[in-house]
Amino acid sequence: MTSYIEPLAQESTPSIIADKLRKAIGHGELKPGTQLGEADLARKLGVSRGPLREGMQRLTQEGLLVAIRNRGLFVIDMTADDVQDMYLAREAIERAAARKIMLGDHKAAGEQLLAIVHEMAAAEGDPAAVGELDIAFHERLVELAASSRLSRMHRTYITETRMCIHALEETYTTSEVRVGEHERLAEAIRNGDGLHADDLLIAHMDDAIARLTSR
Repeated sequence: MTSYIEPLAQESTPSIIADKLRKAIGHGELKPGTQLGEADLARKLGVSRGPLREGMQRLTQEGLLVAIRNRGLFVIDMTADDVQDMYLAREAIERAAARKIMLGDHKAAGEQLLAIVHEMAAAEGDPAAVGELDIAFHERLVELAASSRLSRMHRTYITETRMCIHALEETYTTSEVRVGEHERLAEAIRNGDGLHADDLLIAHMDDAIARLTSR
């Protein structure tokens, strides 16, 4: 497994540290409920405690870490309510991104998204790979809207999605379900069918919530 808690290859800054920790949380290296020890993390990252505290504070503001009085900082646990709230926020961002895409070259955008769908289909049988491509699809969807604010907001929710998505793997009997959902959405965007794309995004998020919260 790739390790994200390792010495930084470039100058240490709070933003770089925050990104390292964000990836470690999203990929399960720092699991939900894990307490973050400053001394241990500073040693593993090869940084001083000042920048580390600033980096951790950024993730606290994003909601990925929670400070518990007299105990310290912990990676959040995703409760059923958290899952519903996170997907509600993602839905708002991605629906807004899709609407903006429709105002531009939606055909080219749809083709880019379909290319990721084809990678998902080729990865069938490898749930982890399909999961990462699922996330890549939604990241690209928001990137294609060319909105720095939507992308900035989306980044935190994608990290929380990564925390959840592996729990969904066993709820799909095959990757075909996920591939089909994303293919229909990409085709709606390519065809400029904004209303259908909007409906598909809502259904996609509702399905994820139902699968996660029924566990």
